[in-house]
Amino acid sequence: MINANVPVKKLKENATLPTYGSAYAAGADLYACITENETFAPGETKLIPTGLAMEIPAGYAGLIYARSGLASKKGLAPANKVGVVDADYRGEIMVALHNHSGKETSIEPNERIAQLVITPYLTAHFEETEVLSETVRGEGGFGSTGSK
Repeated sequence: MINANVPVKKLKENATLPTYGSAYAAGADLYACITENETFAPGETKLIPTGLAMEIPAGYAGLIYARSGLASKKGLAPANKVGVVDADYRGEIMVALHNHSGKETSIEPNERIAQLVITPYLTAHFEETEVLSETVRGEGGFGSTGSK
């Protein structure tokens, strides 16, 4: 486990800093910075503010994932599946929540809406080539590595 300080700026007074649910949680909970309930029709997507901006360290990215409880109980999860917050972004962290359920649902002010995992990444230098190394798998694509 690597620890690092991440500067966070509250853009709105009622914003809540991210929190970890346990000592070994990989994702920090992000909270809805809203003043009244936000209702989602079935299939609807809305941008939900967190009221926060942050300075993610160079060489890292913030990945925004669904909270399993919100997804399984209310059908709400990030519309883009995984949001990416780059280290040079300084604007407000927003979560595009999508209602995957067949019924209307809502979130409350200060409700936990997603989780943020800060992770290192590799910047690749793509080089064109005519030949790639051979592997046992080769060109086998979807479902090619086995079955039940």
